[in-house]
Amino acid sequence: MTATAGAGHCWFLKTGSCALLRQHSSSSPLAKTLPSRPRLPKSRNPISCSRSAREEGDNASTSSSGSADRAKGSGTTARARRLLKIREEKRRREHDRLHSYPAWAKVLEDACKDDTELRAVLGDSIGNPELMRQKVEERVRKKGRDFKKSKTGSVLAFKVSFRDFNPAESYIWFELYGSPSDREVDLIGSVIQSWYVMGRLGAFNSSNMQLANMSMDYDPLYDADKGAKVIPSSFHDIGDVEFQDNWGRFWVDLGTSDYFAVDVLLNCLTVLSSEYSGIQQIVFGGRRMGDWEEGMTNPEYGYKYFKI
Repeated sequence: MTATAGAGHCWFLKTGSCALLRQHSSSSPLAKTLPSRPRLPKSRNPISCSRSAREEGDNASTSSSGSADRAKGSGTTARARRLLKIREEKRRREHDRLHSYPAWAKVLEDACKDDTELRAVLGDSIGNPELMRQKVEERVRKKGRDFKKSKTGSVLAFKVSFRDFNPAESYIWFELYGSPSDREVDLIGSVIQSWYVMGRLGAFNSSNMQLANMSMDYDPLYDADKGAKVIPSSFHDIGDVEFQDNWGRFWVDLGTSDYFAVDVLLNCLTVLSSEYSGIQQIVFGGRRMGDWEEGMTNPEYGYKYFKI
């Protein structure tokens, strides 16, 4: 590229090296006033950018600009990231709680929707597996393990034996198949209490059995005057029904009652054993049976009783 700058001066501009060359007359006054500019050495190997270097630079620029664009486009701040982390931790804890919740507790919760009795048993313990377990165990302890079954007796008949039985002062023992529940204690105690009340009122009096050997095909006749003249008989006393593990006993004084009172008791206990609470054996008389420990009245060691 050449430019003319007045008479006698010729300026040359070399593109790329930015070097300005001028050709002038040594006699020009302008040459004396302008300072001399050092000449740039000629390079045999001119500076050049390779294609690979340019591509790496372009890629780096693109990558940095892309990262900046993503950070700018996400719009997240440090507070937002902290809140997101807290939510993730809460979600993880909830997931762990649900997956570590016992399966049996979930079954009980679902059953409570349709079972009002079970819902009453669990009460406010739903959601707390440990408390639910305690509620169920307490229910089983009171009503027995088969508390949903109406018949819990034994198909085997119990054995009956006598050991120096004194009707005026003796224990009557009975051995169960297992430790009785509170429900079984109440049931057995109620039967014995009813037997005692009948004996106390003179029910077991063989002197006045007018209808025992009479036929019911025709209207029988009962002589009330004769019944009133019979010498009364009654129980004298009875003790509370006590239990230690699977053994039970009660003290009795039959008084003037006839011995067929024992038959009445055995008839009652036979049905009770077959339908409700199985009995292995009944012993009339004796001082000590099984592992019975005299004086032990601690409920923690299996002692229970029914007050008559």
